[in-house]
Amino acid sequence: MTDVMAQAKAIADAVLYEGYLLYPYRASAAKNQLRWQWGVLMPPSYTGEHHDTRAELLMVPAAAATLHVRLRFLHLQSRVVEVPDGAGHRAVPSVTVAGLEHTTWEEAVEREIDVEVGVADLVERGTRVPFEVDGGGEAEEIVGGGGARVVRTRWTLRGDLRLRADPVPGRPGALRLRVWVRNTSPWAAAEVGRQDALKRALIATHTLLRLSGGGFLSLVNPPEWAAAAVQGCRNERTWPVLVGEPGRDDTVLCAPIILYDHPRIAEQSPGETFDATEIDELLALRTMTLTPEEKRQARATDVRAAELLDRVDGLPPEQLERLHGTMRQEQVEEEHLLLDGVTVGKGSRVRLRPVRKADAHDMFLAGRVAVVHKVMSDVDGGTHLAVTLEDDLGADLLAATGLYRYFGPEEVDPL
Repeated sequence: MTDVMAQAKAIADAVLYEGYLLYPYRASAAKNQLRWQWGVLMPPSYTGEHHDTRAELLMVPAAAATLHVRLRFLHLQSRVVEVPDGAGHRAVPSVTVAGLEHTTWEEAVEREIDVEVGVADLVERGTRVPFEVDGGGEAEEIVGGGGARVVRTRWTLRGDLRLRADPVPGRPGALRLRVWVRNTSPWAAAEVGRQDALKRALIATHTLLRLSGGGFLSLVNPPEWAAAAVQGCRNERTWPVLVGEPGRDDTVLCAPIILYDHPRIAEQSPGETFDATEIDELLALRTMTLTPEEKRQARATDVRAAELLDRVDGLPPEQLERLHGTMRQEQVEEEHLLLDGVTVGKGSRVRLRPVRKADAHDMFLAGRVAVVHKVMSDVDGGTHLAVTLEDDLGADLLAATGLYRYFGPEEVDPL
């Protein structure tokens, strides 16, 4: 696996386990009773949800380039605790043996399907790659459990991956790549209910695409010549983004959630929390408040929950402090600004007259006098004045901590 594919996998893993297990990370929590929110491809006979995804994007491959496609998804695995019942066994929510709890739960097994094909072979005719993931299961006796056991069961999955590339009119060498993923698993109508259908679903489905030569075009920020062709790309239940270091364009992640190009895992994040839309600090602090009993239940629910608890319990103070936030300097400080023939810089007094209406509270500042602390230029070429109110008793404290109010040159009158 190349370095860029390793980087892409880190992003894809965050997508793979988004929503897998939510705080408070135990099976009995109401929010963990209905799972598998993202990228679920149901068997085609199940009505009400989709069984396929379609991605379209543009690429300009090098001569004789190959395309590596890695399809990834989760495969549901039922974990049922059973206890002796006469001549057989019956399922129970949980059983505790020697202080260790064993809980009935739906686990997931990671699956990957790899395909490598010459780009030239995809032009016009395309290719179809059927795949099958075997089912099966095993039973594990609980030592000292008096015959109690844990039974794991998986169901056979079938699907196909289709690829095709077509020339972009008027642009020699450019191709429109189409990637379809479809679940073809059988599911009998007699097996009613979503929980049964999920046994034959592809969960958190996404694909990684890698060109051996050439590059893909961004759907978010394409070159001008490709803008019309990009507008015609059809993406259903998946969204292609460039991955790797900014500027790199040979690898794409087609994810079931919308991301920007070149997404990254925050370096401050100590590990997976299964909810990338939340704040790591909030989840870490909330996890620390779980009672010993709640932590015991979470550990019994899933091995990944146990790993999360171990990580949070061992989080050093300096690591927790890093989660609180990071100051990033995204502006360049200028010495002064010329307004109406008056030089305005640090220490200048100005009268505020907000006009942007970006903040409803600005209306209360109209006519107030402020002191300029900095003149800033942002990355888009805009200029801003960092000010504090002259009559604000806390102005010195705000300035010392870098908490300013920002106004454009058109919103102040120099005094």
